[in-house]
Amino acid sequence: MKRIWTDLLRLFFPKSCCVCGRRLASEEKEICLECLSYFIRTDDDRHPNETETLFIGKAYIENAYAMYHYDKGEHIQRAIHALKYHGCPRTGYELAHIAASELAQAHSPLCDVDVLVPVPLHPAKKRQRGYNQAEWIARGLAAVWGTPIDTRSLVRTRNNSTQTHLAPNERWENTRGIFRLARPDLAGKHVLLIDDVITTGATLSHCAEILLQEEGTRVSIFALARV
Repeated sequence: MKRIWTDLLRLFFPKSCCVCGRRLASEEKEICLECLSYFIRTDDDRHPNETETLFIGKAYIENAYAMYHYDKGEHIQRAIHALKYHGCPRTGYELAHIAASELAQAHSPLCDVDVLVPVPLHPAKKRQRGYNQAEWIARGLAAVWGTPIDTRSLVRTRNNSTQTHLAPNERWENTRGIFRLARPDLAGKHVLLIDDVITTGATLSHCAEILLQEEGTRVSIFALARV
């Protein structure tokens, strides 16, 4: 019965690809297969990898993984913009679901973390956007791995300005001191920090620094894309 209603909804309210706008086929979710074919994968299934090298000298990260290369003007940028700015949170969910399935098949150590912690938005920005895109990415991972999500322990205390046009050193200063632990519930746990895009690693490094203050905590990182 559920499938019948789903088919009827698709018939009268067809979904379109968040990247190209073309009508999605019944087996496609959020992004059409043609657009997905243009997404360029990283080689982060290796250890160490280029994403992990971004954090050398900044914060001790056990493992890091970004699924795609983020190229301006390309399909992946349009997908990320749909996720962040155009009210399409399920885009993050579906891409993370694909990544989680592949990482599980590869027996990645990321699948064995204790808890998923999305990089928090400031409450004002979350109200404005209507959701935290990193939380939707975490939900996509959790749907495959069954790992709990913690959105309460790590909080953002300042609504800092956008980092889009900042230089690397400016990004570092822009995110310094804006996160804190609201609850000491992560001691001794392996935490997977989650964000949409990694540029310089400044935001995730500052989050990791806070988490690593808890005794015995270990931190790994997952992102949909890396610049």
